[in-house]
Amino acid sequence: MAFNIDGIENGVPQTHSTKSIHDGSEKSFMSKRSLLLLNCACTAIGTIGGPLLVRLYFLHGGSRKWVPSWLQTVGFPILTIPIAIQYSRRTPGIEFWASPKLLLCASAIGVFAGLDNFMYSLGLSYLPVSTSALLLATQLAFTAFFSFIITRQKFTPFSINAVVLMTLGAIMLGLRSAGDRPQGVTSAQYMLGFVLTIASAGLLGFILPVTEVTYAKATKAITYSIVLQFQLCTALFATIFCTIGMIVNKDFPAIPREASQFGLGSTKYYLLLASSAVAWQLMFLGIMGTIFCTSSLFAGVINATLLPITQIAGVIVYKEKFTGEKGMALALSLWGFASFFYGAYRDSKKQTEKETEAKLST
Repeated sequence: MAFNIDGIENGVPQTHSTKSIHDGSEKSFMSKRSLLLLNCACTAIGTIGGPLLVRLYFLHGGSRKWVPSWLQTVGFPILTIPIAIQYSRRTPGIEFWASPKLLLCASAIGVFAGLDNFMYSLGLSYLPVSTSALLLATQLAFTAFFSFIITRQKFTPFSINAVVLMTLGAIMLGLRSAGDRPQGVTSAQYMLGFVLTIASAGLLGFILPVTEVTYAKATKAITYSIVLQFQLCTALFATIFCTIGMIVNKDFPAIPREASQFGLGSTKYYLLLASSAVAWQLMFLGIMGTIFCTSSLFAGVINATLLPITQIAGVIVYKEKFTGEKGMALALSLWGFASFFYGAYRDSKKQTEKETEAKLST
């Protein structure tokens, strides 16, 4: 199942996705494509910047395991700004508010997201950014698997090739990663970080198609304003989940003490926390918006494609080792990315030719 973005502004239900883009005006087409590009840009900012900020937290004295998890969703109040803008520009006759049933589904997904955030943050505390990024790229394989089961996603040789290549890259990295262990991290901690990051990738691969199905089975037409409300509710419950963890672990009273001992100073400590909250919120908003515009598999491919860039950023910013295994994993990820989009290009071209032939025959 792949969503068509032709109904974004007019609230067309996403299950009616066979309508051609040629039925709309060129201006409408460009605005909808711009929305997809905007969501991809938000995903890129969070996917690349978020892990770098989390690793910076741990490198300079941060030690609370729930704080980075909490930061990944606590920035949800900023979503009220675009929601308010959407409300002021709402179209008469189009449902603006999300249904209680949809928000209930968002709350359940939010709990899973909170757990996923914790596993990812804990794993990253024991791994270099570059290694964590490549391991997280395996989420594409999990997304493909769950998309096939949950959304009946159709696969082509190109998409299968992309999944296999990106997965092989992560496996290669896991088999030859002994020399990549950060200083002060034990072998047991490193292995725990490895396992937790893979588990986080698997849970994310489950969340993406579940979100797609939730959109598709909504009783009301899904508009972008509803997507924003869905993300706000998801982030709220993920934050509640992590807040409970912080209370149990007594993290809130420890924050001022940790700030005073932070290697970069207390001011930069709080600036780091605020920047992390914004970056992660942009990423999750971008992913939800990309699923709305296209499909969960496409969102997974975008996320997996950005992870090698995160790896390179980690090598540059933190002087992490760039081993031959990392180079091969990066090459396989980029090869898989090219394979997927070449297949998508071929399918799009064939669809355009069929539509043109149908128009000429009428």
